[in-house]
Amino acid sequence: MIRKIIKIDQETCNGCGACARACHEGAIAIVNGKAMLTREDYCDGLGDCLPECPCHAITFEEREAAAYDEAAVLKAKQRKHYAAQKTSFGVGSQLSQWPCQIKLVPVNAPYFNQANLLIAADCTAYAYAWIHNDYMKGRITLVGCPKLDSIDYSEKLGEIIKNNQIESITLLRMEVPCCGGLVAALKKALEISKKQIPWQVVTVSVDGKIL
Repeated sequence: MIRKIIKIDQETCNGCGACARACHEGAIAIVNGKAMLTREDYCDGLGDCLPECPCHAITFEEREAAAYDEAAVLKAKQRKHYAAQKTSFGVGSQLSQWPCQIKLVPVNAPYFNQANLLIAADCTAYAYAWIHNDYMKGRITLVGCPKLDSIDYSEKLGEIIKNNQIESITLLRMEVPCCGGLVAALKKALEISKKQIPWQVVTVSVDGKIL
């Protein structure tokens, strides 16, 4: 089809990359030190890149070109966003065992031996975006909500702590009052186990900040 599309003068271009950064569709890339329109179907013909070029190397032209593929651009953006998230978070899931719900885990599971334990309220995984790298990595993760389960976790946690060599415990809770039940359960569990284990409570605010 004949449509308006950008044209990059290779002689004038200095390869600074300003146009590639300005192109929200990802149609431009730096190749061999020069900006190039690498995907015609990603170029919407609006020219956001033009005013960013310090060399005035980009102009419009009307010519035979592939139609703008908005769906393909959206998918490319989603892939790029996902890749950026993985880079930001370091790696993927840090869940090292299954199951992870407190009421489902077996008391004598082998992964508890010499484990650093994370006891996390259900909501923390949704409120705190970096939970995998900051808290789950290198730990055995147990999750629960005493309000939703309507049970006292203290006996189950006490048996886990008593029957296994737990190195440390981190309890990740929300700032909301119902999470106090999780803290109370851990304190009672430590009493049941009769063990002295380093432990800490970390609180997450409802807007995803560590308090």
